[in-house]
Amino acid sequence: MPQKNRVILIHGLHQTAWIMRPLAKRLQAAGFSTHQYGYRSMRDSITTNSQRLNTWLEDNHYPDQPIDLVGHSLGGLIIRDFVYHYPKWQIGRCVTLGTPHVGSVCADYIWRLTPAIVGHSYVDALDGTVAPLPEHVTLGVIAGNKPYGLGQLFLQYHNRKLRKADKSSPKQALVHDGTVYVEETKIDKATDHIVLPVSHTGMLVNETVAKQTEHFLRHGKFKR
Repeated sequence: MPQKNRVILIHGLHQTAWIMRPLAKRLQAAGFSTHQYGYRSMRDSITTNSQRLNTWLEDNHYPDQPIDLVGHSLGGLIIRDFVYHYPKWQIGRCVTLGTPHVGSVCADYIWRLTPAIVGHSYVDALDGTVAPLPEHVTLGVIAGNKPYGLGQLFLQYHNRKLRKADKSSPKQALVHDGTVYVEETKIDKATDHIVLPVSHTGMLVNETVAKQTEHFLRHGKFKR
């Protein structure tokens, strides 16, 4: 049986590596080797954090051994930046969880009100200007549609604005996970995209999310 790629798990904004542990444990039970990459989401830019991931890999991994990458929210944007700027690494498959690939309306509101809350993770990342996805990268995108979380206050306000401006606005455009709109998770070059009944943070402890992540890492597509 071929050896599975090492899976690097990357957390999101205002989080630390430990929050990825439930998902890591489920992937380990499925036979994967994992590493929870921790970084300073507030203090450092996306460029600095992907650079440090590259440094960690240089110290702990061989370039000829493929790796898989799984990122939650901002962590998925770090994956985007990393695979673009460090092509020497053999990337197997990538999965993003609740990642705003085209930018975050919620982050926009927070940035205008209190920039310090999103720190250096807004520019070139949450503002929608992250590096493009290379053609060779196999990406699976998981989005949630349960609107639980602090971000829903901003998104409820934004939805009211949208409805007032255009009463015919399609309902699917207003669906979010409490922090990120489903529409914000979509990226044209993704290999597959799936929406699950989970919230933005709840997806990290959800068994179905873990199983779908495992399935994509094995097969390059989600289970339907």
